[in-house]
Amino acid sequence: MTSEAVPAGGDPRRLLADARDLARRVRLAQRVTWLPLLVLALVTFGAIPAYRYGHEVVSECHTIGDGQACKVWFATVTFYWLAAVVVAYVVIAAGYLRVARARGVDARVMPYVLTGVALVGLGFAFAAVWARLGLLAYPEEPSTPVQVLFRLLDPPGAIGLALLVLAWLERHVALLLFALAYLVVVLVPINFGWGAHWGPHTWFVPQLAINGGVLLLGGAGFALAQRLRRPR
Repeated sequence: MTSEAVPAGGDPRRLLADARDLARRVRLAQRVTWLPLLVLALVTFGAIPAYRYGHEVVSECHTIGDGQACKVWFATVTFYWLAAVVVAYVVIAAGYLRVARARGVDARVMPYVLTGVALVGLGFAFAAVWARLGLLAYPEEPSTPVQVLFRLLDPPGAIGLALLVLAWLERHVALLLFALAYLVVVLVPINFGWGAHWGPHTWFVPQLAINGGVLLLGGAGFALAQRLRRPR
């Protein structure tokens, strides 16, 4: 009994090229890159009123120079991020699965969704431990390793880390570059000095507005690219 790996008259190089082309088209069909960027942009913008009008708990104040330094726990903000992020990733997962069914392909979105939720939970656990140890610095202080790590595990930073996972799952170079650029904006942070010394209720507003704007523009860009790539 004999068997042939290649059908009679078949060209192995052509078969390999066809397989690679099919895999590429499947990856393209799986992508709904604009959806998580748009949903997470709305979540980021929604955090602005939570910071501005939310309830905070102030404790352990002590004098530093001409002012005071206190531990501040933004209770409303904490609950907002936890609830909004979970809802956002549920919406993203549902959107990806719906598109996958419509296109007849598989959806590899669950690792991204689980990573996103886990990173936000890890970030809040890290912040709680660090605050209890009294090691959290004032947000306007110059960047230190602790500040950079805190920003990386803060919800906006966790969004960027999860996008790296999505870029890996989708083998999406453009999304990888976008996620890295977004993380630079989050970690530097780039706020052009807007809103400096506004106080505890508003010092996060400029950065949240810029982070949300970057996600929104990215979502619009990927949606446009997908529309232009769609066959007429």
